[in-house]
Amino acid sequence: MKLTQTRKEEQLQQLRIIVSGGGTGGHIFPAIAIANAIKTLRPDTEFLFVGAEGKMEMEKVPAAGYKIEGLWISGFQRKLTLSNLAFPFKVISSILKAKRILKTFKPDAVIGTGGFASGPMLQVAASKGIPTLIQEQNSYAGITNKILSQKVDRICVAYSGMEKFFPKQKIILTGNPVRQDILSLEGKRDRGLEFFGLDANKKTILVIGGSLGARTINESIMNCLDDFASNNIQLIWQTGKGYFETAKNGVAKYEGKGIKAFDFIQKMDLAYAVSDVVISRAGASSVSELCLVRKPTILIPSPNVAEDHQTKNAMALVTYNAAIIIKDVDAKNQLKAEAIKLVKDEEACFKLSENISRLALPDSAIVIANEVISLINNKK
Repeated sequence: MKLTQTRKEEQLQQLRIIVSGGGTGGHIFPAIAIANAIKTLRPDTEFLFVGAEGKMEMEKVPAAGYKIEGLWISGFQRKLTLSNLAFPFKVISSILKAKRILKTFKPDAVIGTGGFASGPMLQVAASKGIPTLIQEQNSYAGITNKILSQKVDRICVAYSGMEKFFPKQKIILTGNPVRQDILSLEGKRDRGLEFFGLDANKKTILVIGGSLGARTINESIMNCLDDFASNNIQLIWQTGKGYFETAKNGVAKYEGKGIKAFDFIQKMDLAYAVSDVVISRAGASSVSELCLVRKPTILIPSPNVAEDHQTKNAMALVTYNAAIIIKDVDAKNQLKAEAIKLVKDEEACFKLSENISRLALPDSAIVIANEVISLINNKK
């Protein structure tokens, strides 16, 4: 009898959590990092991810070992398009499916990390009194999170001053969660050199325009290939799917010189481990990762974001001499010379590495995980 009662108690204690967010790596990888952190604290937890059908989370989340359901949802275009006619139907469809998911899965809490799918999922969960938490990565809040902030229980942010977007009493400054595999790069350089087929005696530049790529960065890097090769500089280039075929054709003539192009880099820890300099957009998740991996960095903020928040993210580093910034409009003219100059200047690289490492917040995922568990416990 006692054994049966104990088993029942164990079953009652098992947590069931929905994590919703996606569209880009900036929403997906923090979501996975939070789930991994909760699982570290509570290994018995069962997770269900909810994303948008056809978006990259439908591939990346299962690759991380989690189940995912897709909603028929996408953003509302600011210009007049035929796809906007379907928007109200997508919202209704997604809300109805979110209700079915909640009824079937019966979560103890629902977490949102931004992206289209998190809107319906968090909206329905909050209306049913389920503990809810959202995580805002950027210095300028996304529209979905701004709407949800009035209804959810807790808002975890990466920048101070976010009370201009969210109710102050709900905000906790946590930093941005990052992929677990990048938290320790020790001993991974040799593995990375072998994995990417690189020469240990040459300098390596890593280019990450974001999980979906970045046109300006890609076109600028294409103009750098001859000079990188002639200066014995190796390249690991994440192009995004849209530019990959062009890049693959472009690097073909440099075979044997360590000039490599990829549509997406799955083993980012190995890419960081072998890189001497990183060229990147200034999305919040990328900036957080770069602080943790201590890499000398050239940031090229995207101009196509709300309130130019990537420039604000970049300047948070530049102010402390922790990164170099090049404007998007200047990249094609300036990036080649700046990248070659930096990768050859060991003293400048050392200073940037030291300064960027001081801005790292390594425990963000665990802090958020504890907050989720606390919300659940307070509800019981």
